[in-house]
Amino acid sequence: MTTAQPTIAAVLAGGTGARMGAALPKQLLEVAGKPVLQHTLEAFQASAAVDRIVLVMAEGHHEAAWTIAKSANVTKLSAVIGGGASRADSSAAAIRWARSQVGVGDRAKLLVHDAARMLVTGRIIADVAAALDDGEAVTAVIPSSDTVVEVHGGRITAVPDRAGLARVQTPQGFRLGLIAEAHAAAADDPAFTPTDDCSVVLRFRPDVPVRTVAGAERNLKVTSPADLVLAEALLRA
Repeated sequence: MTTAQPTIAAVLAGGTGARMGAALPKQLLEVAGKPVLQHTLEAFQASAAVDRIVLVMAEGHHEAAWTIAKSANVTKLSAVIGGGASRADSSAAAIRWARSQVGVGDRAKLLVHDAARMLVTGRIIADVAAALDDGEAVTAVIPSSDTVVEVHGGRITAVPDRAGLARVQTPQGFRLGLIAEAHAAAADDPAFTPTDDCSVVLRFRPDVPVRTVAGAERNLKVTSPADLVLAEALLRA
């Protein structure tokens, strides 16, 4: 790591917890005695591959986020910023913040992570960051253990070969200039509604290979009450 090319982790926590049926955003709900967000921030704080953290959080919860970070001694947290109406908007906000810190055209590394993936491991974070040493874009993936089908009009229309399929996780890593360019192009295409950042690169910079590193089954995304129970069981195992 160098100060000229820092590695910035953008933790996206813009959700409101609607699917949880909770009054608080899911990132503020507790698992094993700590908020989901604290587990996530601690993972990036502990990673030697990460220099700074920017948290993208829904307005009205920034003070709570800072309180959590300070109580957990997350000293790498540099900013808590507002997001947007979509995940892509939140990613774009993090990209703008990162560019304001390191300059336009910088080769800094940006790791984009869902705050709800609270069980991310240091190994995954390090592998994603390392893959950017000689690459431009990378994501953590795990094999698909289920058969996946294409459905149209209530009927199965295709069964892709499972051997060629993988489930995408985060963090996803990018050279800052590349992901900024891709998101700028996406902003001019309102019909494009990506659910992750690698799909933005694939759409608008198809010339750039998106590499993969091994994720982990435990790196689940907490989106339902059942996921909270599972995450707690994994932490206590």
